[in-house]
Amino acid sequence: MHMADALLSPLVGAACWVVSGVALARASRRLQSDPREDLVPLMGVLAAFVFAAQMINFTIPGTGSSGHIGGGLLLSILLGPQAAFVAIASVLTVQALFFADGGLLALGANLLNIGVCTCFVAYPMIYRPLMRHAGDKPSRRRVAWITTLATVLGLQLGALSLVAQTQLSGISSLPLSSFLLLMQPIHLAIGLVEGLATAALIVFVRDARPDLLAQDVQPAPARAQARVPARWLVGFAALALVGGGVVSSFASSAPDGLEWSIARVTGQSGLADGGSRTHALLASLQAKTALLPDYTLPGAQGQNDAKAIPSSLQGVDTGTSVAGVVGGAITFALVLAVGLVVRRRQRLALHEQR
Repeated sequence: MHMADALLSPLVGAACWVVSGVALARASRRLQSDPREDLVPLMGVLAAFVFAAQMINFTIPGTGSSGHIGGGLLLSILLGPQAAFVAIASVLTVQALFFADGGLLALGANLLNIGVCTCFVAYPMIYRPLMRHAGDKPSRRRVAWITTLATVLGLQLGALSLVAQTQLSGISSLPLSSFLLLMQPIHLAIGLVEGLATAALIVFVRDARPDLLAQDVQPAPARAQARVPARWLVGFAALALVGGGVVSSFASSAPDGLEWSIARVTGQSGLADGGSRTHALLASLQAKTALLPDYTLPGAQGQNDAKAIPSSLQGVDTGTSVAGVVGGAITFALVLAVGLVVRRRQRLALHEQR
């Protein structure tokens, strides 16, 4: 559901940048008061994991479309909404800058649709109230359906927000009724898959290490003392490496829900670039920063060199694998850098109070 710049006018794009920027600034500021000792490394490995997971498109049967997880609710449950939004913002920024996945003008809108709608709406307004109502020890089934429901509604809200941003921009030939009637159902299907996958992971973590879900089940003192076992950090890092470096090569090549909806409405695979000077400037800038555009090696067009790849790895796209590993590493480093800056400010604030 990554928007391209062609869907947005400069004014709407700038407005989304402002809203998302304010949300990111507030989230970063509130992280300074978070007492969890191991929050920063956990943010880093989970952001890398979500980066890899977003590369793995799954087919939506009977539609000719595909989808991928957003990861906002998953991160919110494991990290809390503030840390989750910082992690999602890092993922989307790396995707836009280094892989040309989503436009630079549209980055603020993508943060709003994928991050704000899940971290600051679906999580606090749907997931947490339902979990509190479920009691201290909800059953696995209840945890699963609450997680799935919150994931689906968060994605539906994001898809609706995207349609609204496109219509307010008024620069594309996408009629409201047709676009809406395609976007919501296809993202309902995508949301169900993401919801079930998220629920399975949350149920597993809740059974194995409930202290990792400290935001929901632990009082504040316990949150401060909780430490993430090193093997869990290594486990998530390994999943990110395998997902981005291997599994992503076997992802569906069908257009995602947004591309599919646009194609069904317009009969074309894409849209014009918007035509304004702002669009041209940002497109030129993105072309310079995108080291591996579309997750492929420059000039390779995602083709394998059969002689260079062992037979056991035939079918693994070299460019996609490199992009998955490099992107996960950059995402981890970016989150780590942001987290360390936040922690430094936290220490300075505590020192001034003393």
